[in-house]
Amino acid sequence: MNPFLRALAVAAVLAMLPVPAAAAERAVPADLPPESAYRLGDTYSDQAGREFLLADGRGKVRVVSLFYTSCRYVCPLIIDSAKGVEHALTDAERARLGFLLVSLDPDRDDTAALKSVADRRRLDPARWTLARTDAAGVRRLAAVLGVRYRALADGEFNHTSALVLVDGEGRVLARTETLGSVPDPAFLAAVKAALAD
Repeated sequence: MNPFLRALAVAAVLAMLPVPAAAAERAVPADLPPESAYRLGDTYSDQAGREFLLADGRGKVRVVSLFYTSCRYVCPLIIDSAKGVEHALTDAERARLGFLLVSLDPDRDDTAALKSVADRRRLDPARWTLARTDAAGVRRLAAVLGVRYRALADGEFNHTSALVLVDGEGRVLARTETLGSVPDPAFLAAVKAALAD
C-alpha cells in the first residue's frame, strides 16, 4: 500500500477507536503524529511486571509483533524472524533498535509466562520487551498494525504473522510476513534505513 494511503488509513482507525479510561490517568503526548500507534493509551505490562504505555518508547525504532506464549508453531518462528533481523545488524544498530512482542492471549499470558519465553529464548531485556495488555488493547493495537486474529475453540489463535517496523514516533514504516531466521531483505533494508536517520 502507498505509504501516504497507509498513514491516512491508520489515522482514520485511530480516530475511530475508543480511548481507554487509563489514558486519562497517564497522558499520551499530544504532539504525536496523527498516524502514530503511540496515540493508543492502553497500559501494558512487560516480562518483569513493569507497566508502560506504548508512547514510553518514543524516540526508539522498534520491530513490533503480536504472538502468544503457548503457540508451538508460528509464534516461535516470529521470534526467530525478529532474532534474524537483530543478528543481521551491527552492534551500533542493534543498540538503537527495540523489539516489542505483544500477547494476543492476555488471559493466559501473565508476567510469568512472558518471562519464561524471554528467558528460554535468551532475549536481552535491554532490547526485547514481551508484553500484555487487556483484550480491548490488543484489538486496538492489532487494528493499527494491520494484524488480523481470532481465537479458536481449542484456545489457539489464528493470526497474521507479521513483523512491523515503527519509527521513534510510532509510525509504521514497513512490514513483512516472511518468517525464518534469514531476514526479508527489503524489511532488513527498511530497518537499517530507519536506524540511520
